[in-house]
Amino acid sequence: VQLQASGGGLVQAGGSLSVSCAASGRTFSSYHMGWFRQAPGKEREFVAVISRSGRNTYYADSVKGLFTISRDNAKNTVYLQMNSLKPEDTAQYYCAAGGMTSLVAAEYSYWGQGTLVTVSS
Repeated sequence: VQLQASGGGLVQAGGSLSVSCAASGRTFSSYHMGWFRQAPGKEREFVAVISRSGRNTYYADSVKGLFTISRDNAKNTVYLQMNSLKPEDTAQYYCAAGGMTSLVAAEYSYWGQGTLVTVSS
């Protein structure tokens, strides 16, 4: 599966932004989908994951209650709605597809190219 992330941009602190990830192929619904982010000089970190059906989600503590992951299997797309953004949320955001609802980047098989989110103070 090929993944294409989009929707990043510049937003002021306290604002909201939604990023999306479109998948090619007819097997999107067979993958659990995760979002990760990587800030300059830092390691890639887990943000959120959603199960194949969309019924189960899990979030990093740092974004719980602020970010929402969702998916539309008919559109082969996964979304990340980000609210109350902070400067420390500034990062490249990557979507990933895998066979497990994992918090570990290495357990995902396919990755999008990343979309940059910049939060100004």
